[in-house]
Amino acid sequence: MQHWHTSWIALGTILTKEIRRFTRIWPQTLLPPAITMALYFVIFGNLIGSRIGEMGGLRYIDYIVPGLIMMSVITNSYSNVVSSFFSTKFQRSIEELMVAPVSPHVILLGYTLGGVARGLAVGLIVTLMSLFFTRLQVEHVWLTIAVVFFTSLVFSLGGFINAVFARTFDDISIIPTFVLTPLTYLGGVFYSIHLLPEFWQKVSLINPILHMVNAFRYGILGVSDIGIGTALALMALFTVILYGYSYWLLVRGTGLRQ
Repeated sequence: MQHWHTSWIALGTILTKEIRRFTRIWPQTLLPPAITMALYFVIFGNLIGSRIGEMGGLRYIDYIVPGLIMMSVITNSYSNVVSSFFSTKFQRSIEELMVAPVSPHVILLGYTLGGVARGLAVGLIVTLMSLFFTRLQVEHVWLTIAVVFFTSLVFSLGGFINAVFARTFDDISIIPTFVLTPLTYLGGVFYSIHLLPEFWQKVSLINPILHMVNAFRYGILGVSDIGIGTALALMALFTVILYGYSYWLLVRGTGLRQ
């Protein structure tokens, strides 16, 4: 009982620190994504969208809103954990956690749930902002909540792994720039894969972000280019694999012990 009580206090402390970290500097963490998404809504939604017409039987701006929300969730969940944990490692304060009587599960959950908190906070801000441009009527509430939570968790874990292996501040920007951004833009945020030739439709299915974006779009709008069961299974699989790998790295002290 004492062990569980200590673990809960440690988890609450780490999570609170992470939440205070990004809320304290909200002009750098919460405001820029909101401004960026507002520009997407204006340019792609109103200006270009009016010329494109319908996509998937919906107004173009309605079609891209779920993708834009998910894009902000993915980016901020990942960046919060990778920057926070690397800073902790760089300042050598991670060594205090490693020698403390705290389970690696607690450390991992504290940082990743902090990333989830920021991802969901930004996602909520973008969702509220989208109401100025379109009407959102959520078709499947619980599915929408589950998809956005597990997507945020997956990319928070991805940010944690990036931070573990990063040796310099430049290393934490390589994956977001050269992997995350291309996969996001090619993940069906701005278009239906049915517009692509059959070969490229099949290639697109390799992209996990495509499944996450479409599952979220189905939860909100009720339309999707892929099977929802497959998307949920992939998210569960990625969660288990990335969590297990992150825990293993933490236990081994990879990149943490000098």
